[in-house]
Amino acid sequence: MELGLKGKTALVVGASKGIGRQIALSLATEGVQVTGVARSADLLKSLTQELVATCPNDHAVFQADVMLEEPAGLARKILDERGDMDIVVHNVGGSLVSRDPLGSIEEWHYAWQFNAGASVAMNHVLIPPMLKRGSGRVIHISSISAVMLRGNPLYAASKAFLNAYVTTVGRALAPKGVVMAAVMPGAVSFPGSYWDNYQTSDPARCNDFLSHHQAVMRFGSPQEIADVVTFLASERSSFMQGAIVPVDGANM
Repeated sequence: MELGLKGKTALVVGASKGIGRQIALSLATEGVQVTGVARSADLLKSLTQELVATCPNDHAVFQADVMLEEPAGLARKILDERGDMDIVVHNVGGSLVSRDPLGSIEEWHYAWQFNAGASVAMNHVLIPPMLKRGSGRVIHISSISAVMLRGNPLYAASKAFLNAYVTTVGRALAPKGVVMAAVMPGAVSFPGSYWDNYQTSDPARCNDFLSHHQAVMRFGSPQEIADVVTFLASERSSFMQGAIVPVDGANM
């Protein structure tokens, strides 16, 4: 299927490994000029090399931590140096936050900022140029935890907020030519990931999880998530405003 992405520009936040890295590479494969943001200088260096090998283009990376920098300021810096973006992918967040359901408001706020707030702050800067020209794609990586509400309460609640944000803001943007959507991955495994480590250290735990929670009886791959994100980044998603798409192996 021709996605018509050649010549587009994309910002991928959280691009250095796993799902984010594969999203960046999949977009580059389609001829997109990719700007990646992540914390690790070494991983960003190798990402740049892989992006250029995939599709020679004016790719660029920014080493930044959205939890340490002011997100809107980071977004302005990127636009100043790279120009307006056709596509923005927010692959930010994680469950490695406090697991205490009665945690402090500071712990709850940290989980929210990590999984939703930083992206919301960047959108305040990144989306207005899209509205001005009447086109754009903004894709958030959420989690199936947002609807299953299982596991870490702070993480699940933060992703549930993110889904509500995508739905409501997606509706507001719909008549203005900008599609905002989200993908909800299930359990995904890649080198160095949570489930990859347990497949080696505690295979019985992995098998128990798969048998009880994954109808497909396996973990997903970053490529399977990236394929859906790449579709959402294209004009083929023109009727998917506010969509929340599960890619989870029929999570139970």
